[in-house]
Amino acid sequence: MAADPSKPFFRVESSHHPKPPSRKPQTLTAESKFWRSFKNSELASGLILPVTALEFSPAPPYDLAAASSAAVHLFDGATLSPKPFSPLSSFSDVSYSPSFRSDGALLATGGESGIVQVFRLDHAGHALRRLRAHARPVRLVRYPRVADKLHLFSGGDDALLSYWDVPSETQVLSFPGAHRDYIRAGSPSPVSSEVIATGSYDHTVKVWDVRVSSNANPVLGFSHGAPVESVLFLPSGGLLATAGGNYVKIWDVIGGGRLVHTVEGHNKTVTAMCLGRIGNNESSGHGGGESRLMSVSIDGYLKIFDFAAYKITHSMRYPAQLLSVGFSPSGLARVVGTSNGTIYMGKKKMKEKEEDIFGAKVVSEFDTFAPEPEKHVLRPNFRYFRRGQNEKPQETDYMVRRAAKVKLAEYDKLLKEFKHKDALVAVLNGKNSNSIVAVMEELVARKKLLKIVVNLDTDELRLLLGFLHKYATAPRYARFLMGLAKRVLELHAENIRSKDELRGYVRNLKRVIAEEIKIQHSLQEIQGMISPLLVIAGR
Repeated sequence: MAADPSKPFFRVESSHHPKPPSRKPQTLTAESKFWRSFKNSELASGLILPVTALEFSPAPPYDLAAASSAAVHLFDGATLSPKPFSPLSSFSDVSYSPSFRSDGALLATGGESGIVQVFRLDHAGHALRRLRAHARPVRLVRYPRVADKLHLFSGGDDALLSYWDVPSETQVLSFPGAHRDYIRAGSPSPVSSEVIATGSYDHTVKVWDVRVSSNANPVLGFSHGAPVESVLFLPSGGLLATAGGNYVKIWDVIGGGRLVHTVEGHNKTVTAMCLGRIGNNESSGHGGGESRLMSVSIDGYLKIFDFAAYKITHSMRYPAQLLSVGFSPSGLARVVGTSNGTIYMGKKKMKEKEEDIFGAKVVSEFDTFAPEPEKHVLRPNFRYFRRGQNEKPQETDYMVRRAAKVKLAEYDKLLKEFKHKDALVAVLNGKNSNSIVAVMEELVARKKLLKIVVNLDTDELRLLLGFLHKYATAPRYARFLMGLAKRVLELHAENIRSKDELRGYVRNLKRVIAEEIKIQHSLQEIQGMISPLLVIAGR
């Protein structure tokens, strides 16, 4: 039956499916507003390997150190831009655990080789000190948090804890077998320069006092219940936070290692912790405010924990596994490091003078106080759109320059397409010795050169032997090309014997090498005659 269009249409809601009530907008707490006031972005660092540690300097301008691969990258605390002499790359392998001295003048780091290196930060250069005591990778390096400029702690995968006198490169104390497994975490006490807590993959946490632990026994020890990834003293020095597994535990150190609270906010392994402050932070740092415990995990979450109220007050999700976290003492920046080399940065969004959510007047160290340039209003007309490339820009015009197109050589295009053999043949036809050697070295790096040589046909092998005959004895290529010539002759011995043309190239190559050997012998004889004369003349 058709509906009458003159009558209104009504829809009857079923009583079994009531209309859901409208949701009220969620009200944010003051603390949530504080954490949301950070403007998130990626720190332009160009890293591609995991960022294993992030550490802010305790002294203005609160520089940032990031350990990734075989280098420690330094960022200016005021702008979070790379420093001119960054990165510190005096490492033969992976670097770990950067730690600033209490005055921010020195930076100590561990490494896969078991060496602790100490750098000066006022200029570029090599390591100021190298401390050698560990037989395995050093994952824990910490300067005391109080004003001690002479000593530092180190712990490694050899289960050894060391206490160093840095100026003399002397190991003052050593605790072999401090744990039964890798030492991967540690935190110096905020109230004593002689006390440090260490965490290990043997599930235990131990507190050491170098004044009374000469017998290699800790002053306190307890079990976290999982491999310990991070240890952190809370500001009072009486509480200790430990992270391992998917939970964080708070311990009463003064009370003999009594478990105070367990935080179970993560779904996967907690990898790092740090302290942050909210509230009355000033640009000079340490301006007050309440402390918060920040933890990150490979589940991609950053959790903010109020250890006074025993509750998680805020959380943030990132699109990668998180391995490290840091919070600037100025209270104006937080950073997290990921497994794919990205550093996510949050900067406090403030104007020149702005009253924060807690009522404090704050001046941001990231703000610039230069006057804004006067904005010019564009008024395009017919002649404006008819301008050509030869038109000279006016002062008010905004010029957009097109990047020059990079012209790639044929062999570069083939390398980008992974056509390795075609790339080698193309560059051999080009007759440019520098380009030929560069392509060969690139193929060696890709582990493809010998496979290509094996599959060369007669004409392609003729090109390669002709190049070797001409340049094998050139001084700048000899070390590389002589080794290549030997392998080519070994791989194509049968082809060379069966083809007269190829045998001719080999004879020419042999003659050139013999002449080079005679020249070297003559030079050695001349050197032998001149050396005594130079010695006599020097007297």
